[in-house]
Amino acid sequence: MKKVLVTGAAGIIGINVVKYLLSEGKYEITLLDLKNKRSFKRLKRYSKRVNIVYGDVNNEVLVDALVKDHDVVIHLAGALPPLANLKKDLCRIVDYEGTKNFVNAIRMYNRKCLFIYVSSTTVYGKIKDNDNITVSSKVNIHEGDWYSKYKYDAECLIKGEIRNYVIYRVPSVVANISDDSPIYNVPLKSKIELVSAKDVAYALVNTIDNYTKLDNKIYNLSGGKNYQIEYKKHLINLLKSYGISMRFIVSRLLIDKNFYSGWYADSEKINDVLNYQTEGLDVYYRRIARKYRGNKRIIQKLLAKPIIYIMNRKG
Repeated sequence: MKKVLVTGAAGIIGINVVKYLLSEGKYEITLLDLKNKRSFKRLKRYSKRVNIVYGDVNNEVLVDALVKDHDVVIHLAGALPPLANLKKDLCRIVDYEGTKNFVNAIRMYNRKCLFIYVSSTTVYGKIKDNDNITVSSKVNIHEGDWYSKYKYDAECLIKGEIRNYVIYRVPSVVANISDDSPIYNVPLKSKIELVSAKDVAYALVNTIDNYTKLDNKIYNLSGGKNYQIEYKKHLINLLKSYGISMRFIVSRLLIDKNFYSGWYADSEKINDVLNYQTEGLDVYYRRIARKYRGNKRIIQKLLAKPIIYIMNRKG
């Protein structure tokens, strides 16, 4: 029975990874996350079926011990935008230094360990041909985009130091808004291709069995054509159903719109191997509309109406 370690296990992708690993019934599972009210609440329900370790990816002694005892590491721990770009040092410590600890541990103690790393499609930055992005597209990280910088630095470290790895560049992930807020610091007229948290999680777990087909490569793990849209249209759909949130206000008013995206021309190739792409944005929007219909968040939805009107007027 393979032993699998999931870091950042209480995140929205991590929780779904746990569910899929358990459904397979063939792994010994360890979950790693910082201990706080949110992570404890999310992981508690699995405490009798998995090993839960509360700790920091920057604890080298802990990381060494965990890596020695596992065959696979699914590394999800990291700081996310907009926080990652507001706090450069935090982003470096968590996203790069934390990843470096795992790379060093694998290189020193367990060279056969498979390292599955979740990076970001934001490393492509703002590019002209953004409806035809592939992994061969030029990396173009903008000044001040610490999130993308440290994700890319971690990619380079992984490729240069360890034997068995798969790197996935993942775009903005959609899930239940109440669980994890959307990314709002995106230029309005951007083309975006999203992906669901469940689909990413399924792909990560399915990677373990398909590792020999994927080893030592980078892939764009995106949602495909059914998840492609202009960001402004996506934002209007969210505002209609969910309304304004504090994260929306902070992101749109105070933070640079430097979360760049596009459409990914090569996601179908990885889908042929992992068969992870399901549903689409139409299903996602209907699910949110049902959840917040009627008087739910009515004030927030009313406050959003002037913003929706202005965006529609601008065309």
